[in-house]
Amino acid sequence: MADLSVSSGTAPSQVPRRLNDSKLLNRRYAAERRFKIYGMAAIGFAVFFVILLFTSIISQGWSAFVQTSYTMNIKLDRELISPDGKTDEDTLRLGDYTIVARNALATALGLENPSLADRRLLRGLLSRGVDVQIRDRVLVDPTLIGKTIKLSILASDNVDALLKGSISRDTPEGDRQLNNKQVAWVDKLVKDGIGAKHFNSGLFAFGASSQPETSGLAVALVGSLFMMLTVILLAVPLGAAAAAYLEEFAPKNRWTDLIEVNINNLAAVPSIVFGLLGLAIFINMFGMPRSAPLVGGLVLTLMTLPTIIIATRAAIRAVPPSIREAALGVGASKMQTLFHHTLPLALPGIMTGTIIGLVQALGETAPLLMIGLVAFVVDVPTTPLEPATALPVQIYMWATSAERGFVERTAGATIVLLAFLFVMNAAAVLLRRRFERKW
Repeated sequence: MADLSVSSGTAPSQVPRRLNDSKLLNRRYAAERRFKIYGMAAIGFAVFFVILLFTSIISQGWSAFVQTSYTMNIKLDRELISPDGKTDEDTLRLGDYTIVARNALATALGLENPSLADRRLLRGLLSRGVDVQIRDRVLVDPTLIGKTIKLSILASDNVDALLKGSISRDTPEGDRQLNNKQVAWVDKLVKDGIGAKHFNSGLFAFGASSQPETSGLAVALVGSLFMMLTVILLAVPLGAAAAAYLEEFAPKNRWTDLIEVNINNLAAVPSIVFGLLGLAIFINMFGMPRSAPLVGGLVLTLMTLPTIIIATRAAIRAVPPSIREAALGVGASKMQTLFHHTLPLALPGIMTGTIIGLVQALGETAPLLMIGLVAFVVDVPTTPLEPATALPVQIYMWATSAERGFVERTAGATIVLLAFLFVMNAAAVLLRRRFERKW
């Protein structure tokens, strides 16, 4: 008893001396201040590079959302479109619409009888896709042949770059894509209100093209939509069902442990491996068409399943056991407990994990390259079995093109992709806050 009293009396006296040691306190507070500084520096460093990234992308890509065009009167000369008077589709498709556009441009500039050299220079001010624009208008209404209509047609990539400042007027004429005469013509067209920059609706309406001014994201957007629908219809229910079974019903033994380990490993497998798997199974074994969004969706489903399973299991595991015990205590079956109590409470986490998996799938490129989604597709697909591409693949294809105009197209497409990713991540946060329950 004496020893106990001594030890109990001396211990409290030693603790306050250590706690009241000014040197120890100063060192501890200094360490805390340094840790805060390190944390703030890390956050500042990350924010700086994020701002730098977005500034670089936006500064290069904003011009992709505007496009130079000429709005002028165009005479649909019958001799150039249908000299024999036929108006069937095959005949109208053979019309020389490029000369029609060139003649309209010469008239707008006041050139009555341009020389051969001037006609070549005039052709350089027009987009190579201008014939398609006029032809499509004539195909819709053949009665316009022989009449003069007001129509907006695309300018060439060089004219667009000149007006956007990508081509410097101070560059010597020999090193410039447009000579002085062409620059003077462009300035006259702008002064007369014929040439102007407008919102580039073609960026979202056109398909693939070898010319920047006629290239768009329509095929990539529809292809990405089909693939995301495939992932949602397959990966979400399969992943949620697998997670619910493994977490609530599966026995805890070496086999379930092995399955869990493999699921975690699959989540870390490089995405290109799933592309090779899709190429070997879906295309080579089952003979599914290459470049089809359905195949891309199946590959992305395989890649996304581990992420959804892991997130769903974590959300189910986070539900307090007392809720399950209470439901079972009043006579509910395990299935009723799962669907009426556990899953509703785990829904915010499940939706968050699902959206994160979809965001990951939307931004993937490597597996889609392996299954041939780099095809040059002009027409927008109407079914998941028709050839298409995807947004990240389209960005990759434009980034590898040599033309100047594709640089801004690449940055513009990146902005569109980042906008989708931002919206999906914001939706995940909002849904989680909307349905989150406290216990």
